[in-house]
Amino acid sequence: MRTHTIIVGAVAIASIAIALAGCGGRSGAEGKPPAGVPVAVYQIDTGSASFFDVYPATVFALNQVDLRPQVSGYIVGIYVKDGQRVRKGTKLYAIDRQHYQAAYDQAVANLNTSRSNLAKMQQDVDRYNELAKNDAIARQTLDHAIADLESAKMQVAGLEANVKNVQTDLRYSVIEAPFDGTISFSQVKVGSSVTAGQTLLNTISSDDPMAVDCNVDQKQIPRFAGMLAEKVVRHDTTFSIVLPDGSVYPEAGRLSVIDRAVDPQTGTIRVRVVVPNPREILKAGITCNLRIRSTSPVSSVLFPYRAVVEQMGEYFVFVLTGDKVVQRRVTLGARINDMVVSRGGLAPGDQIVVDGVQKLRDNTVVAVVPPQAKATTETAPAK
Repeated sequence: MRTHTIIVGAVAIASIAIALAGCGGRSGAEGKPPAGVPVAVYQIDTGSASFFDVYPATVFALNQVDLRPQVSGYIVGIYVKDGQRVRKGTKLYAIDRQHYQAAYDQAVANLNTSRSNLAKMQQDVDRYNELAKNDAIARQTLDHAIADLESAKMQVAGLEANVKNVQTDLRYSVIEAPFDGTISFSQVKVGSSVTAGQTLLNTISSDDPMAVDCNVDQKQIPRFAGMLAEKVVRHDTTFSIVLPDGSVYPEAGRLSVIDRAVDPQTGTIRVRVVVPNPREILKAGITCNLRIRSTSPVSSVLFPYRAVVEQMGEYFVFVLTGDKVVQRRVTLGARINDMVVSRGGLAPGDQIVVDGVQKLRDNTVVAVVPPQAKATTETAPAK
């Protein structure tokens, strides 16, 4: 019996729906237009805005070197601790130098012997020259002595070069810090065998100041070039760093350099800001955000961010044209509280939908209502 009642009720409801549809059709024939989607609009205007442009950035050391030996051998001494700050010229590692010391001593001994022979030959030539003036010696003997003297001179020059070469190897058996900085973790221990030019001993990097690099759109080149030309290098609030934990780094930076070329694949160019690091808070490799205060005196186009619709990584707004709205792509700039800067796509005088965008499609017919009235109609059913 309950099932039968439900079927009858459904038939009745369907009949009522058909009747109402018929009435609706007759009402449309009488010329009553359907109501548009109620929306609230905002008229675009320009205004002065002070805001930060934010760019993802990475911290780099201005100087960083991988320390590798220039001679082969066994590590016999490590004179720094991991993470230690060092000054230029600080002794870091020592390689067994007995072989290089012996080679150097042998080279010096050979050089001294050759110099002695050279001195003897020089005396012979001087004596033969005196005898030749009185025709007391054959000319051939003098010529041979002069030739032997020149050969001895060249031999001495070659041995002097060899001494310098061996001395260089001896000097390279001690690795020193090339600049002031911080040493990393040692990759070798005492007794480790190292190969010239191959084995990584350690890494040293400078830590004050640090470089903060980011990529900016090529359209921003005139802006950054202008700041660089105007020497915007004072430590003020133009350039600031937001650390990974969300805190603002206490030291301000200065624009240092703009890269020589644009990356053709991304259409961006690399810029570098140099930041003091007296407390060593910044470490090479940190990912952060570089904030650049907008200092342009040109008025900005601002509109409420709630008007923005995101689709497939692109941003759109609905612009009112007559009694319809059209979807228009926009380029967004910095967020300022609940407003956003337009970098393109909108002009002063445009009216955009700020409330009711979820119900809209391109060319949707709308009815403009005040924001307060629309808010009341939306909350009424909930009550």
